Amino acid sequence: MSRRRVYIAYVGGTIGMRQSQRGYAPEPGFLAEQLAENPRMRAPELPEFTLHEYAPLLDSSNMGPSDWMRIARDVQVRLEDNGPDAYDAALVIHGTDTMAYTASALSFMLEGLRKPVLITGSQMPLHRIRSDGYDNLITALILLQRFAPRMAEVMVYFGGRLLRGNRSKKIDGEYFAAFDSPNLPRLGTVGIDFDLSWDLIRGPEQAQGPFRVQEIGSASVAAFRLFPGLKASALHAMLAEVQGLVLECYGAGNAPHRDQAFMRALESARDRGVVIVDVPQPIHGCADLALYETGRALLDVGVISGFDLTPEAALAKLLYLLEKDPSPDAVRAQMQTDLRGEMSLPTSLES
Repeated sequence: MSRRRVYIAYVGGTIGMRQSQRGYAPEPGFLAEQLAENPRMRAPELPEFTLHEYAPLLDSSNMGPSDWMRIARDVQVRLEDNGPDAYDAALVIHGTDTMAYTASALSFMLEGLRKPVLITGSQMPLHRIRSDGYDNLITALILLQRFAPRMAEVMVYFGGRLLRGNRSKKIDGEYFAAFDSPNLPRLGTVGIDFDLSWDLIRGPEQAQGPFRVQEIGSASVAAFRLFPGLKASALHAMLAEVQGLVLECYGAGNAPHRDQAFMRALESARDRGVVIVDVPQPIHGCADLALYETGRALLDVGVISGFDLTPEAALAKLLYLLEKDPSPDAVRAQMQTDLRGEMSLPTSLES
């Protein structure tokens, strides 16, 4: 097999950090230095790769929509060429704290994507003897070397798991298997062998329209987590400032519908054109507002079901849709439409 060409966008994160007087921090040039000194990175099983280090390097807790835009434009430039020197895939090295947000956002922003974009990082810096960084990085590169032509979506590889980017979620801050996709089976599991679920992995034939980047960043979106004892005034104040809200509710999307001030805040926001999307607080589950009286009450005041969207994917999707067409009705309809494999309808609506 000829060696494929992979573009590596090194955004930042733990993998390239080293100890400073104030704790671990990114250090320019340090990751490239580590990789150059390791003969495993020159193994013939790996693709040819170009490492581009961003400036400044970021701890992912500092990332936002403007950084997603920078990554998306960068990836577009590298992947849109189909000539002899074109890149076959992109690998984004990223911190873990907001990796699921970035993966979700890129999955929507990169419209018409026909090549794979894989995101990885590590829980421990690469220079530490027990770092998980080399395993994640090398395995991600081998995945792209072997299978890039059959893949055309944004994915996360971490700790032996290949996940759809907009289904991924950080589930552990302590162990190396830090990510999973709670409401969708993994796209693959890597041990001694590569066990990939090709019935789930999106291929180039599923791409629609030209490859382009949809800009985001001007829409105002927030997330709000319900809790017992919530004062409706807090929710009302937030709703006054946004075009869209991800409302993290109890159980199957339930909320305190007997709290009239709470319900009036939602209804008033709906009347102003705010799009409110209900997603479940449990990691596993679906916000099906047709199941319970409390959910039906939310439907009555204009809240829509986000079904099994992760909060990260719901937020990214809202940002994306409000930028494309800020019409509240259009956004509500598209929020309940599967665009990139990010959601599943509940069984009650499939029949």
